[in-house]
Amino acid sequence: HVRLVESGGGSVQAGGSLILSCVASGYKPGEHSMAWFRRVPGQGREGIADIDGDGTTDYAEPVKGRFTISLDNAKSTLYLQMNSLKPEDSGMYYCAAGVAGILLHPRIVDNQFEWWGQGTLVTVPS
Repeated sequence: HVRLVESGGGSVQAGGSLILSCVASGYKPGEHSMAWFRRVPGQGREGIADIDGDGTTDYAEPVKGRFTISLDNAKSTLYLQMNSLKPEDSGMYYCAAGVAGILLHPRIVDNQFEWWGQGTLVTVPS
């Protein structure tokens, strides 16, 4: 079992940056994959970025070149560096964890992850 707690959300002007963090209790390097998803009202969860147990990463097309997913194994913490933020990046961001090695690269699919955090809200006013 992996317990996930996100932080770092907030309101930032377009063009600004944020770093989201997710502390993952029970995370084991190489055994778990992790990801960030976003949900906006009225829509389903959208995969933003993931990182597999071997370090392979995937990004949704709209965030490529602007967002970076990373893991600090020593701190069991997942990060999402978000640069050049746009209003369409707004939403509730969720951290997710699952079993390593089963991700559907390059797709980021929510049913590949079984543990979820409570989310952190990102707002980029237009």
